[in-house]
Parts: sequence; C-alpha cells; structure tokens
Amino acid sequence: MSSPVPSADGRPQPLLGPLTSAAVFLVVTVEPGGETVARELLAGLAGQERALGFPHPDGGLSCVAGVGARAWDRLFGVPRPAALEPFRELTGPRHHAVSTPGDLLFHIRANRPDLCFALTAEIMKGLRGAAMVQDEVHAFAYYDARNLLGFVDGTENPVGHEAADAALVGDEDPDFRGGSYAVVQKYLHDVDAWERLPVETQEKVIGRTKATNVELDAPGSHKDVNTVIGPDGTEQRILRAAMPFGRPGHGEFGTYFIAYTRDPRVTDTMLERMFLGTPTSGPDPLLDYSRAVTGTRFFVPSADFLRAIPGNGGQSSSPSFSSSSE
Repeated sequence: MSSPVPSADGRPQPLLGPLTSAAVFLVVTVEPGGETVARELLAGLAGQERALGFPHPDGGLSCVAGVGARAWDRLFGVPRPAALEPFRELTGPRHHAVSTPGDLLFHIRANRPDLCFALTAEIMKGLRGAAMVQDEVHAFAYYDARNLLGFVDGTENPVGHEAADAALVGDEDPDFRGGSYAVVQKYLHDVDAWERLPVETQEKVIGRTKATNVELDAPGSHKDVNTVIGPDGTEQRILRAAMPFGRPGHGEFGTYFIAYTRDPRVTDTMLERMFLGTPTSGPDPLLDYSRAVTGTRFFVPSADFLRAIPGNGGQSSSPSFSSSSE
C-alpha cells in the first residue's frame, strides 16, 4: 500500500505553550493493520482540539502528537526525520534508564482536567481497535511549580525566541522544519526515603535551596549533572514540560518528564551524565530516590505536516509527497 508523506512548511504544534494546571501523557502502540486509522486520527487531531476547546476559551486546551521511530516508516514511509531513533537503554553502575514501547505520544494540556480527560477520551475512541495503550498518566501542577519532592521544577527553561531555538528543527532538516524531538520518562519517587533526609542534604542533591529556589554551588548535584556545555562554551538548552502525578492511596508519587529539543544529542548527553556519570562525578544523586520506569523517543512533526496528511479534508493548499510501501 502506498503511503504519501507531506512536506512540512514549518508551523509547529503547540509545544511552546506555557505549562498548565493539568496534563495527560498518553503513549500507545499501533496494532498491525491500524496504520490508516492512526494517520486519520493524527490528521484530524487539531480539529478535535478546536471543537472541544472552543466553548471554553479560558481552558487553554492543546495537544502535541509525536511519532516513534518504529512507527514512522509504517505510517509515513520516507523521508524520515534525520535523528529519529528509538530511545537508547542505559545501564550504569547503579541506575538503569529503560527503553519502553511507544508508537504515538499525545501530550494534552489544559487549565481544567475535564478538558484533558475529554480530549483523551476522543483520541482513544478514534484509535479503538487500532492501538494499545502503553502508558497513561494524568498529571497536575503542584503548589508553586514544585515537584512532589518539594522543589521548584523547570527554573532554567528557555522562553520566547530562546525556547523556539532550543526546541524546533530548522534548516538543518528542511523537510521537517518546525518539528521537534521529544523524550519522555516516567519517574517514581521513594518519598519516604527522601523525606528522611535533612533539608540541607536534599538541597545538596538538587543543587538549589528548597524554600527559595536559589542555585547552590554543588558539584555533582542534579542541577550540575544536567547542565550540558557545548563546544562553544554555552549551555545547551532543552524545553522541559515535566509535571507531577501520583496516587497517594497506592503509594505512588512521581514526575512525568518530557523534554522537547531540536537536537536529541543534547538530551542523550544529559541522560548519559545522569545514569552513567562523568569523568569527574558519579551519576545523578537524585536517581537514588527516583526510578525511571519508562523511556521513549518521538518526533513531533509540524502542524503543517499533520494538516497535509492525505484524507484531512484537503486543508493543505500545496503539499508535496513522496511515497513508500507499507
């Protein structure tokens, strides 16, 4: 079966939007024979989002969709994004970054959890019989942008033009301009062990003060290990959109980590430093209290790419196509 691929004009999906008070992270795998249904769902996703969000303009509903490496060829053939590869498993001296299945990612955000729920339900209805859920996490904003360990999260996130420059593919891969690479990991925290630590010890692990979020001089801390300096001496930035989740009745407390980047080598380097350590320090000390239970990489095509998928009502005025056999 021929599978035409639209060229991207470069208008991004809404990944640059601000954090909201609620989110759903949905990862699914596409069943054999479900490719057409998956393409149709992706093509119509923006319309579903508009239909549900229009009556609630203050709700801030948005959805970002990504496609995994193993699903790309099945859905779209060639060309494919230049750096799209499966998430690489890492086994360090003490910690393990697992690689888990995922063909499609849906990162749904809103200022109201019911809007996130409604769009998630519509997506699953559209994929019924064509996809299997691998992970579904309903997340929330916690106090003043803190995680469930009590520290402010995302302080160093780029904003404005810096965010776009860090997250969006440019002329280096012109067929996929306006896209982004997303890495997701679900972390579960050992809150009991963490809360037994004195606050001063927690601060040395994180590299910031707990009450005021002031950066500390703490070599080998979580913040230090996650700071990547490029060959030109500048810090390599990614766009984080991590959020807390949990079920206290089940003893579950976690952070759903998601990062968008134009160059996945930056996140690869961060993860290597976290899980394997560096020549000058051990692995991330936070991993003694936080365990990664998922790990998947996706490519987030531009909104124009999705809009030009055949069968989307002819909304794209001038798509160009390649073809490949499924």
